[in-house]
Amino acid sequence: MISKWQWVLAQLTRMLWVRASLFALLAMVAALLAAAAERVMPEGLPVSIGADSVETILNILASSMLTVTTFSLTVMVSAYAAATTSVTPRAIRLLMQDTTTQNVLATFLGSFLFSLVGIIALSTEIYGERGRIVLFAFTLLVIVIIVITMLRWIDHLSLFGRVGDTTDRVEQATTKALNDRVESPCIGAHPWLDGQLPEGFTPLYADSIGYVQHLDVEELSEYAQEHGLQVYVSSLPGSFVHGARPLAWFSCSAAGGADEVPQASLRAAFTVGKERSFDQDPRFGLAVLAEIASRALSPSMNDPGTAIDVIGRAVRILSGWPADAQILQGKEASCPHVWVPALRLEELFEDIFTPIARDGAALIEVQIRLQKAFQALAERGGQFRPVAERHARVAFQRAEAVMVLDDDVALLRDLIGQPHG
Repeated sequence: MISKWQWVLAQLTRMLWVRASLFALLAMVAALLAAAAERVMPEGLPVSIGADSVETILNILASSMLTVTTFSLTVMVSAYAAATTSVTPRAIRLLMQDTTTQNVLATFLGSFLFSLVGIIALSTEIYGERGRIVLFAFTLLVIVIIVITMLRWIDHLSLFGRVGDTTDRVEQATTKALNDRVESPCIGAHPWLDGQLPEGFTPLYADSIGYVQHLDVEELSEYAQEHGLQVYVSSLPGSFVHGARPLAWFSCSAAGGADEVPQASLRAAFTVGKERSFDQDPRFGLAVLAEIASRALSPSMNDPGTAIDVIGRAVRILSGWPADAQILQGKEASCPHVWVPALRLEELFEDIFTPIARDGAALIEVQIRLQKAFQALAERGGQFRPVAERHARVAFQRAEAVMVLDDDVALLRDLIGQPHG
């Protein structure tokens, strides 16, 4: 459970321009530090570096780094376009947050600015003999960094933006979000199990229309404790909120009641944006995986292998969810004044398996893999068994309605243990 400001800071550090700006700033500082070496380094050093020799190297770096940076940006944009076409646009955000790509572009841009600042400083003759020695040493270090970065970039490009690479990123983001929810099922609040709202509660509406991207339960609880409130959250991260759907419901035991509560302070705990976020929303990750499988099953792609791969990933992700529902309900609440609906296993199954069962209903290989996935999850027992058996039955009914060959239907019927009609 992270606070709103920690989440905002994490979003900021994932942006390309932040990392590139930091690298560029460090590069310019390194170039200018060489000018300060005149006052620190001793005189009479045995090494002598001419201004022309350093300037020649910097000119080569400046011209080559500008070209390489432009080329790398073109490759990055092409990878985004390819992933949009072959995977899903919802996964592009994970590619844009790729640290290797950001470090590569930041290194190339920083090297270009380092060279540019060095050339300008040499032209104005602010470097003495000792300053040129330090600048030369920094230049050698920059060259080593560039070589290492280019080797990593070449290896990274062999996978970047491919279907398997993008699917891996979605799986990792979904697994992390789901594990966080297992550790804190209701994001630190009391579980709101029955969905029934006590009388006398006032709705809290968002001041914009969009998706809840982050919920700071700790901030909400601290404010509720300070003002004597009870808050029931009705819109979890991933929910689409508008004028008719409240973010939460609250009641006030203090004098003046709910009318005296500044709702803007409660609303500040909710971050509403135009798109869903992977961080606190494991259902979004599962929905994106389902989109990848559905696109692979479309007639234009005709790639059932990718759908089968996604089914395997779904089993791996959902296996981290406890089979005993009491384990989730028994977690101690660290925010006692807030109630949050628990994430239900049925919802997770609906997000990932229903679209695949629908779009792959006519493909026997996809249906076989689906039934085997349901069997594997049902064997975990507990709450998994009834949910998996229901989805297995519905998937079979979809397949039975559209499959042409009776032999395929009979094969599925034998697989799930249903008697022949």
